[in-house]
Amino acid sequence: MNGFGPKHVERRSDRRYGLSLELRWKLIRRRRVLATGIGTTVDLSSGGILFQTDRPVPNGGNLEVSIAWPARLHNIAPMQLVVSGRVVRGGGGKAAIRVIQHEFRTSRQPIDNDEATSRKRPLSASAEYQPLRPQTQEEEPERIFEPGHPGGWQ
Repeated sequence: MNGFGPKHVERRSDRRYGLSLELRWKLIRRRRVLATGIGTTVDLSSGGILFQTDRPVPNGGNLEVSIAWPARLHNIAPMQLVVSGRVVRGGGGKAAIRVIQHEFRTSRQPIDNDEATSRKRPLSASAEYQPLRPQTQEEEPERIFEPGHPGGWQ
């Protein structure tokens, strides 16, 4: 039995969230990538992730999983949740990992211009989206007045 059948006993104490999000995984051993694949989350919690996978993942293997996160940083930059974990069970096109470490990162995908201009809440009342640029020490960050933002300024 692969651990996903009807007689499966719930062992997790963390709350699970049934989210279907695209992911990419890498099987890593001694800093080398041995295999890669894609999949979709079935559910996730702070302690583990269950996902469907395009190919088998070995039990006990160390995975790095990058999940396309549905929220954007400041409503602009796409984000991904990057998780390191160990495969605790797999089979039947699914795998479960125990989370060892996680972090949010901005994604490399550029925002689509049509999507940027169709947001419900604009960046400012009079300006179009401008790409971020590095600040020098002399520059002060631009502050944008937003009526819905606490205090009006961000």
